[in-house]
Amino acid sequence: MANSHRRVLICGASIAGPALAYWLNRYGYETVIVERAPGLRSGGQNVDVRGAGREVLRRMGLEPAVRAATTGEVGTRFVGRDGRTVAEFPAGRGDSDGATAELEILRGDLAELLVGRTAERTEYRFGDRVTGVEQDAEGVIVHFERAPEERFALVVAADGIGSRTRGLVFGDEPQIRSLGLETTYGTIPRTAADDDWWRWYSAPGGRSITLRPDPHGTIRATMSVVTGRGRPRPERGDLDAQRRRLRETFADAGWEVARVLDGFDRAEELYTDAIGQVRAPRWSNGRVALVGDAAYCASPVSGMGTSLALAGGYVLAGELAAHVDHRDAFRGYERLMRPYVAQAQNLPPGTPRLANPASRLGVGVFRGVLRVASTPVVARLATGLFTPPADAIELPDYAHLG
Repeated sequence: MANSHRRVLICGASIAGPALAYWLNRYGYETVIVERAPGLRSGGQNVDVRGAGREVLRRMGLEPAVRAATTGEVGTRFVGRDGRTVAEFPAGRGDSDGATAELEILRGDLAELLVGRTAERTEYRFGDRVTGVEQDAEGVIVHFERAPEERFALVVAADGIGSRTRGLVFGDEPQIRSLGLETTYGTIPRTAADDDWWRWYSAPGGRSITLRPDPHGTIRATMSVVTGRGRPRPERGDLDAQRRRLRETFADAGWEVARVLDGFDRAEELYTDAIGQVRAPRWSNGRVALVGDAAYCASPVSGMGTSLALAGGYVLAGELAAHVDHRDAFRGYERLMRPYVAQAQNLPPGTPRLANPASRLGVGVFRGVLRVASTPVVARLATGLFTPPADAIELPDYAHLG
């Protein structure tokens, strides 16, 4: 690809987009990132950085900064209605092990680090989005909601599981596979009784509540409920409707439900999502490619979303730098990433119902299994129970390219 044709538009400024921009900049590409939010989205929930994702951070020189911004989470505790510990699993000590990864960071904090590392060489355009894409032999003409149309050599959609850009180019081709779980995320005040464990409470009715520490003096809370796979993705924007729905669903759940509901009533941001996976038969169409959740969301349940985003951005950029023809680069990207994605999306049987039992008996059985699994001998044998397949890819070395 000639130097005059090295201008790439990336849609989405979360993790995959800025990570891709970083590596493309290293290889001499000019990058523009368009993000429909009015500014960089701060905060968000805890994300794991494992295996290949952590190796990418090392190659970016960002691992020390991520370590300095970690949440401080020391492990996972499953608790009963009275708050007493049922079972606990300390944080992992390596690149990949444990329900709580050694490197835990808020999604927004990681995005801020990535944007900061790319801001000098990447143009960021907030408060806009792509509304049309026209491809020809020379490039892509992109239409925006606010800005004038513009030509790019390539376009990459990195705008999440519900990618609007993907819809413009691929239509309904990528299938979103529902896991039958709906989760609401929010931030609530921290109290003196809170500690640095990820606390998980399961209630009958397929419900769960979790509380996780952050480095900003607050608590990241979630409320999840099994809904069945046919339920449509929730409409966002009506916070009062979300809050009413949560009270109807969780009012009698027990444990700290009153505190979380009250906290969500006062929270400025609530995010409700139907948890699912993206199963796309292809990750490119002409000069448009997909990366991160837009291409292969494995769901938050997998614990692999951030690692897939970082590794995907690294591999896609490296393949583009290694090939003259973008079509060969896109084929190389899929060949390298497909096996990794397939393993990450292969969730344990019974997920997510296993951790969100419907009956009181089911909750009791689940807690019994956890008690046994947390004993020292069994814990050593069952290390993989809470460990995602974070090392299932050997990252190519593209250092000689840039």
